[in-house]
Amino acid sequence: MSIAYQIVVCGSIVPDPLQTLEPVASPTGPALKNEMMLPAVLDPWAGHALFEAANLAKNSPGSKVWLVALGPKAKLQQVMMTVAQKVPFELVALDGSSSGFTDATETAAALAEAIAAIPGFDQSKLLVFGGWESASRGAGATLQMVGERLGILDQFQGVDELKVNADGSLEILERIEGGKHQVSRCASAPAVLGWATGNLPEPKNNPQVGMVNMRTVMPALQKAKPTQLAGAGLSFASVALPKQRRETQIVKDQAPDAIAKEIVAWIKQ
Repeated sequence: MSIAYQIVVCGSIVPDPLQTLEPVASPTGPALKNEMMLPAVLDPWAGHALFEAANLAKNSPGSKVWLVALGPKAKLQQVMMTVAQKVPFELVALDGSSSGFTDATETAAALAEAIAAIPGFDQSKLLVFGGWESASRGAGATLQMVGERLGILDQFQGVDELKVNADGSLEILERIEGGKHQVSRCASAPAVLGWATGNLPEPKNNPQVGMVNMRTVMPALQKAKPTQLAGAGLSFASVALPKQRRETQIVKDQAPDAIAKEIVAWIKQ
């Protein structure tokens, strides 16, 4: 039984993790020092979701993948030049802040509105993918609220694998405590899946795929809807890097048992 899915991946851009990130207080609230100058990449968690979505669409004839991204339009354009060469998708761009200090509720509302406005939107075929976590918006709640706003009650988090059974049901492998997995079954779409790392490697760059994608990416960026995340009622007392703490003792000729006891005592503190 082959089902044509509408697969929507929610993912934004984040500063390149190889850069030094320093939080500062700006007139509009917390921000990163020289944020607009930092090179950006697609959120790694969202990247896993995008690759899994493309693989599912490839194996489900008639399916289509959309990437709904909220971020500064100029930064989105830079990142899409690379991402567009990975897998086929259609971009839905929202021109707004990609800061990790934005409110998850407002972000979810903007994403849900953009998804519902996709031409030909059919909730009975909808699968919403995204990162279980995020390299910037790590609230762990945004994707869940997107699903709630769309009226999707079947939600799965920490997903590592998705299989479509012969009867059209979805078999989902979710991470749970203790390094174990839970196998869940969903009768059919719609569903929300927050992906962990999945099982697929990052696809190689394909210039032909990139050229096809860019035909829709550039128009999508040009008509990106301005999205203001006001952060009403949200305030931060301070922002700072975590302080490093190092306690070192140099002791000679001490028995291993005594060293072990000291380590245990230090951990209990």
